[in-house]
Amino acid sequence: MEHSPISWWQRIIQRLASIEFISSGFLSRYLHRWDAAVLKWSNGKKSLTTIFTGLPVVVLTTTGARSGKPRNVPLAGYPDGENIILVASSLGNTHNPDWYYNLKSNPEVQLNINGQSSDYVARVVDKSEREGYWQLALSYYPGYQAYEQRCGGREIPIVILEPVT
Repeated sequence: MEHSPISWWQRIIQRLASIEFISSGFLSRYLHRWDAAVLKWSNGKKSLTTIFTGLPVVVLTTTGARSGKPRNVPLAGYPDGENIILVASSLGNTHNPDWYYNLKSNPEVQLNINGQSSDYVARVVDKSEREGYWQLALSYYPGYQAYEQRCGGREIPIVILEPVT
């Protein structure tokens, strides 16, 4: 999974995206829909988030914790060797995102990266690993600090997706 350097204008958009009114109000309602549409149009190779912020986006397919049905969601996914790191920030909301509960219930997931699909197993990082992965996530998107400050005191979970061999 390649990642291009982030431009100055993408950094500005990242800063705007971390503002509560924009992230919790506007982006939480619409961004996943727009990303899904652009991903479909580009055969899984581009997302609106990547274009505007430079963040690498993957499509996570989980099995619904209650429904048992496949659920697709575009997310920022950060490479760490063969593993992919996900941050369950929910854009700074006080609750964890639905995909987090789905993969806790069913850790076998599928991940689409640049139009290529692979199987992974998900696990939530433990306390001894968390700080290193948190710093990795912040190196991609400093806005997680703002999300952490307004998420109601919950510790934002970090998930590692490890490829199935």
